[in-house]
Amino acid sequence: MEKVVPIGSDHAGFELKKKVMEHLTFKGCEIRDFGCFSKESIDYPDFGHPVSSFVEENKGVLGVVICGSGNGINMTANKHKGVRSALCWRKEIAQLARLHNNANVLALPARFITEEEALEIVDAFFSTQFEGGRHQKRIDKI
Repeated sequence: MEKVVPIGSDHAGFELKKKVMEHLTFKGCEIRDFGCFSKESIDYPDFGHPVSSFVEENKGVLGVVICGSGNGINMTANKHKGVRSALCWRKEIAQLARLHNNANVLALPARFITEEEALEIVDAFFSTQFEGGRHQKRIDKI
């Protein structure tokens, strides 16, 4: 597991974010919580941008962003140069996102996965290493 993990969510992802933070803390990670901090309706870019900026500024760090569908906060994260955010709803997708795409931000769709599925996805994302090789030239083209 990574030492420092930046994480952010909107109101729809708030409860799942708390569970993911607990899980990652138990696994030995230090959490940098960029919000949100309640279920009150907010705008996901306000919390996706700080996570992505942290990943940009700290090479090798993997981040987590969460919103209802995962789409909006994923799009936000991918506006940052050097961020490759992957929307994952199955652990196999998370593994491939790391293995082949060297994804450095995991986007979760809180309204479409269970807590158990989310934690499996998180574990797969953080335990899979980039394969490199032929995949690096593809990353370079992004």
